[in-house]
Amino acid sequence: MASDVLDASVGASAHGGRRYATVDGRRLALSNLDKVLYPQAGVTKAAVLAYYAQIAPVMLPHLRDRPVTLRRFPEGATGPSFFEKNAPRGRPEWVPTAAVQRRAQGGDGDIRYILLCDVAGLVWAANLAALEIHVPMWRVDPPSHAYGDADLMVFDLDPGDPAGMVECCRVGLWLREALADEGFEVYPKTSGSKGLQLYTRLDPPRPGAASRELAHRFARAAERALPDEVVSNMRRDLRPGKVLVDWSQNHPSKTTVAAYSLRARPRPTVSTPVRWEEVEACERTGDPAGLAFELDGVLERVETTGDLFAPLVGVPPARKRRR
Repeated sequence: MASDVLDASVGASAHGGRRYATVDGRRLALSNLDKVLYPQAGVTKAAVLAYYAQIAPVMLPHLRDRPVTLRRFPEGATGPSFFEKNAPRGRPEWVPTAAVQRRAQGGDGDIRYILLCDVAGLVWAANLAALEIHVPMWRVDPPSHAYGDADLMVFDLDPGDPAGMVECCRVGLWLREALADEGFEVYPKTSGSKGLQLYTRLDPPRPGAASRELAHRFARAAERALPDEVVSNMRRDLRPGKVLVDWSQNHPSKTTVAAYSLRARPRPTVSTPVRWEEVEACERTGDPAGLAFELDGVLERVETTGDLFAPLVGVPPARKRRR
């Protein structure tokens, strides 16, 4: 596997303070591998790179043809960060890019996004201390350099204290039924932070404005059905004790953390696809612990479950027997 190559190569060749690894035939210069990026858990940059190399087979299908926004943490998960949309300086020539018009952001010119298509590209991005990988609900349309139609619709369930994951699960279960009534099959994942995110395929894809309005309609319906638990308005003063059903993530200029991306939390949590049975158990027991996943646990989980988000790219999940 690529991860075996990475692990074997790290430290095998070192020059001028850098180390080198060969991943899928690409020679990568890696830096600061011993740096601790998650102080509370003692997780180093080398461990982050190894995670992304190992998770790549199930993560890459969800990144393919989607312009990537990196969230970089040069000083680690507890330090300052910045979002990077334009391709970073020093990008290898083999990391492809797509120039996309800024029209959805009201600006002129293009944004030259990177596209992460293979294991080497994903490891290269992680080496930039890009702990988080964010993508939109649409794929690039290379001939026109335009925002493509949305092939996914997302609901980001964001709890306002003292609400938490349990309340998100309750709202998520209501939305699952409401969407199913209109023919949409819904797939949940944890945000890797505080909340839950629900995805459904749009087949055929729809223009961004249409998918956003559709999501807004469902968010308002949830607010009417659960007025004491749900808010669809973005105003922060309305959020305490309620779950914001954030429909605005469907705007073409916005992104959501990708499936299997690490999050910059005190511990190395991961945005993880889950089963509805797990969501139901959280709501029933009032215990969110079963919906908290860190990098090592996610790798073990995928060995058993396969990719629970595979139907979103049109591929049924491959399941393996537990050894």
